[in-house]
Amino acid sequence: MQTRQIKARLANRSPLDLSTLDERALMACIDHSLLRPELTRAEVEAGVDLAIEWETATVCCRPADLSIVVTRLRRSVVAPTTVIGFPHGAHVSNIKEREALVAVDQGAIELDVVLNIGALRSGDLGYVRDELASLVYAVSPTPVKVILETAYLTPDQVEAGCRVAVEARAGFVKNGTGYSPRGAEAGEIAVMRRVVGDRVGVKAAGGVRTLDSMLTMLAAGACRVGATATAAIGAEWRTRGPDAVAAILAATPAAKVAVGVPAGEAD
Repeated sequence: MQTRQIKARLANRSPLDLSTLDERALMACIDHSLLRPELTRAEVEAGVDLAIEWETATVCCRPADLSIVVTRLRRSVVAPTTVIGFPHGAHVSNIKEREALVAVDQGAIELDVVLNIGALRSGDLGYVRDELASLVYAVSPTPVKVILETAYLTPDQVEAGCRVAVEARAGFVKNGTGYSPRGAEAGEIAVMRRVVGDRVGVKAAGGVRTLDSMLTMLAAGACRVGATATAAIGAEWRTRGPDAVAAILAATPAAKVAVGVPAGEAD
């Protein structure tokens, strides 16, 4: 598939209308995650093939695997993506920017960038904003998803991080790497959506391993989800998808109440 068509497939930043959700639309919200440090090349290749089978939005891989992933995804509808400054966000700014430029040169269609978590927690918003803005400008028009790592932040810091990402012209905000003490929380995703509005995407990652947990994140305002349990989520959809959607819609706004989920692996 042409790059232009893939980018059009990934263009949505707004919350989804769950009442119109079908299997294709559901799977097109998933960034299939291949970030665990112990993955072998064979496991990476198998993961890419699984993403192609289910027609996920992207494969989000480790930087060293990007060339393999780009090659294997060629002629598919699935886009190659990777992570920058992962997982701590504490790289020197010009190293982080160079890493991003190399990834784009290798074929990444989007980038998941960890902001400097310590600087955000220290209240140095100018530093965080300048670093992100420079990186976003350097790789433009490649969309950047800014990872906040919200498990380490206060609610005020989450909101500040979202505002800084918007000011830096990021394409998405994302709650976490999957390596922090907890995963995505629906209430937090709802706050992130409220702060960034409908023109910036919201990605939920960490602990999203079932159809119900994914639908809960989408109901809270996410438009993209990082997941390793892609096949399990897809299989659940085929057995009970419409019923699961009906239950989530019936529970709204209860579905937007914060629900903690464990982390345990990078999504």
